[in-house]
Amino acid sequence: MSFMPNITSVRVGLIAAAAAMLSGCVTTPPEADPVVQKLSELDSRLLRLERVLANQSLLDLSQRIEAAQNETRVLRGQLDEVQHALNQSQTQQREMYGDVDRRLSALEGNPGAAAAAGAAPAMGGLPIPSGDDRANYQAAFDLLKDAKYPEAINAFKQYLTNFPNGPLADNAQYWLGEAHYVTKQYPDALRDFRTVIEKYPESRKIPDALLKIGYCNYELKNWGEARSALNQVVQRFGDTTAARLASQRLAKLDSEGR
Repeated sequence: MSFMPNITSVRVGLIAAAAAMLSGCVTTPPEADPVVQKLSELDSRLLRLERVLANQSLLDLSQRIEAAQNETRVLRGQLDEVQHALNQSQTQQREMYGDVDRRLSALEGNPGAAAAAGAAPAMGGLPIPSGDDRANYQAAFDLLKDAKYPEAINAFKQYLTNFPNGPLADNAQYWLGEAHYVTKQYPDALRDFRTVIEKYPESRKIPDALLKIGYCNYELKNWGEARSALNQVVQRFGDTTAARLASQRLAKLDSEGR
């Protein structure tokens, strides 16, 4: 029984100490609280770190955008160069074919000149015996441009004999047909243009060859075959010059009641 007062006093002392601590926490202002101060410090450091990371991300993004813009400028410059070269090539090609078309059209309108050209003696052998396929093709084409039709016919025939699988064989076959057509050798021209269709089905000359098949049949008064070929050009190659010319010839057939 002698120990009871001591235990009681200890309990009372503990309770009093706890109460004092609690009362101290209540009376301490938040800004003076070490825990609050520590949290504020950590929050400030976190904010600074977030700003650094955000700024670094923006910097990286800006650098990437600038690099992409530089690459785009380089690519655009290269594209402009390629486009310029392509435009020059297309212009040269149009001028070349335009010159040939003018010569052929002039001869078509001058039967006397065609007959004279047809009577000219042909040369034998390749234009450039020691030359390769491209050199001989160009030589034959130059003869055609210069209105030397018999020589051109012979040159294209020799080219096709010596280089039947050459990369320009389909072109040579087509221009052989043109040389026959302009000198009014329509059956021969018709055969040549049909060969283009049959032997070189992937050739870029297919629309023009099919158009000229229609023209040849028109000249030979094969009205049905002419109309059939011309309609094929319009249906298969609607966005080409060949299709426009085919439509014009079909309109002529209609106006003539053919």
